[in-house]
Amino acid sequence: MDKLKLTIALALVAAGVVGFYYFPDQSLLMRVLGLLAAAGIALAVAYQTAVGQRTWGFVTGAQTEIKKVVWPTRKEALQTTGIVVVMVLIVALFLWGLDSILLWLVRLLTGQGE
Repeated sequence: MDKLKLTIALALVAAGVVGFYYFPDQSLLMRVLGLLAAAGIALAVAYQTAVGQRTWGFVTGAQTEIKKVVWPTRKEALQTTGIVVVMVLIVALFLWGLDSILLWLVRLLTGQGE
């Protein structure tokens, strides 16, 4: 029975997408609302399955874990971003220099550097 419910949910989503593109002369708002309604009904049908119940349990568990995370302050985020930008620039300059040296060596070895 779960496979049938999931197939119905998938068919509802597909019907919503097809309907969105099948009625281009209708207003965008109405087409988006129809698509969202189809997706909502599909989620409600999928929730009735064992897979849907496990997925919902995973989502609620993930939300609980996200609440436990200690997020960095604005100052810490800016400092970390600054360090990353500086390191990227340093590595870029190093690679540019290495590439220039290797290009010079290849031109010298092939006789094109004259």
